[in-house]
Amino acid sequence: MNVDQIAETVEILSPEAALETVLGANKNARPCFTSSFQAEDMAVLHFLRKRIPDVPVLFLDTGYHFPQTYEYRDRLAREWSLNLVNVLPAETVAQQESAFGILYRSDPTRCCQLRKVEPLLGALEPFDVWFTGLRREQSPTRKNLKKVELHRLPTGKSLWKVNLLADWSWEQVWNYVNSNGISHLPQYDEGYLSIGCQPCTALPADPNNPRSGRWGGTKLECGIHTFSKQTNV
Repeated sequence: MNVDQIAETVEILSPEAALETVLGANKNARPCFTSSFQAEDMAVLHFLRKRIPDVPVLFLDTGYHFPQTYEYRDRLAREWSLNLVNVLPAETVAQQESAFGILYRSDPTRCCQLRKVEPLLGALEPFDVWFTGLRREQSPTRKNLKKVELHRLPTGKSLWKVNLLADWSWEQVWNYVNSNGISHLPQYDEGYLSIGCQPCTALPADPNNPRSGRWGGTKLECGIHTFSKQTNV
């Protein structure tokens, strides 16, 4: 089966079955997983570690994350023996702010481009299958998400983008996390529903849109899931 046929097949499968189908079709492929250590990421990582214990876990270390996020990342990396890859921007926070000022205030899109999108572009190049924790319910911009998509990076590199939990609800995520004894970022206990860089994360303005607390409501995506071009139907 080609990628489009597999994409159609996995839409009705559980995450475990979808994962097996994807891995079966990509026996010699190099997989990776991008994670911000939010609840859905931990659920996906729990699935992945059963089949690919050493899967590279790419964390976009912008330098602006909550202290709690860094603490949680480091603790889980130790407890789960993660193959953690901290993906760094070309410039430190101090260098960027010296050159451009506080971009997250004046031009958050450019800040995301420099600290998230451009570093991820380079980090994805060695891989063939890109697992994510994306879900349709997360945002209106993700409502048409498929579990398997073929994407082309700006360099021309093609890779499978696999969203095992695309059809899961927020309730399903938390049922899985809790039933498997997986700890969570402490910010959730404060009412946050979508957690990114600290300066650009607030409590959600719209409880029905978890990402409405990001970037002061000016946008819903940082760009790491929109820079690549989906090439399958």
